Amino acid sequence: MMIVTVPRIDDIPPAERFAAWRALCELTSIPMELRSDHEHDFRANVRGGVDIGEVMLTYTSVPSLRNERTAAHIRRSDPELYHLRLTLRGESDVCHGDAETTVGARQFMLTSTSAPYLAVCERGRVDGMTVTLHPSLLPFPPAELQLLLGRRLSGRSGIGAMLADFLTRLATESDAYGPADAPRLGTVAVDLLNALLAHELDAGAEALAENRLTPESRRRTLRLRIQEFVRRNLDRPGLTPASIAAAHHISLRYLYRLFEEQGHTVSAWIRAQRLERCRRDLADPALGDTPIHVIAARWGFSHAADFSRAFRSAYGVPPRDFRHRALAANR
Repeated sequence: MMIVTVPRIDDIPPAERFAAWRALCELTSIPMELRSDHEHDFRANVRGGVDIGEVMLTYTSVPSLRNERTAAHIRRSDPELYHLRLTLRGESDVCHGDAETTVGARQFMLTSTSAPYLAVCERGRVDGMTVTLHPSLLPFPPAELQLLLGRRLSGRSGIGAMLADFLTRLATESDAYGPADAPRLGTVAVDLLNALLAHELDAGAEALAENRLTPESRRRTLRLRIQEFVRRNLDRPGLTPASIAAAHHISLRYLYRLFEEQGHTVSAWIRAQRLERCRRDLADPALGDTPIHVIAARWGFSHAADFSRAFRSAYGVPPRDFRHRALAANR
């Protein structure tokens, strides 16, 4: 992925930090009025945009701050973009479109650069991430999106939680991905974002929005939901392709087809996830006294010999040797 680097605010003399922050904001082509109670000691942080395909991710951490974008600012410059903001810590009072609300941790808000906006953070530091994208990536008429502007959208459960987890991992593990991964990661981000927006519309609008998603996006979103369901239930002995299909109200044949499009079977993917959980537990010093067969059984492997063969095939070493090396490295 391409990461656009920016200077660290803390590397700038305290009296100049707020002016530097304002200058950085001016570079975004989205002019606004900025004020802060900490202008003389502005300890803010911005992590340069992570470019994933057609969307950009930006991380910010700010103390007391007031952002206001007025009609005059919009006339001066409007790139006609949408922002989906995820608050990670703290809370902000926001007035946007026809809505006024408070946004807290693990909550989203959709905003448009084409509408006036006021956000006030005055109850402590606020950390968050922003997804910037062009309207062409959202398969909804502007009138429908208008219904969501300035509304608090949950990132604590369901599709919102999936998107929040995905974005958080992108921010914390950006070094793990290469340039070739960016388009694929961007596609996943847009698919989840569109699914969240569709979910948040009222019943009639939601049905309309889902119909506008392409068949490919619907399949990808369903596959992501299924994969998240599997991860949450890996320790259940009754987790089978049949039970997964039933839980998602699809046929077993369609479930198989969804995974075949990714080049593996449902059972193989479940086994790989269970092996990864075993690998993680075997490397955990806190579980160093737990017998290997107990860890294996916890994640669905009832036969020790079968587990040992599967683990060695996946990681190249027997589970006992892997544990010995991992625990020795942690001492």
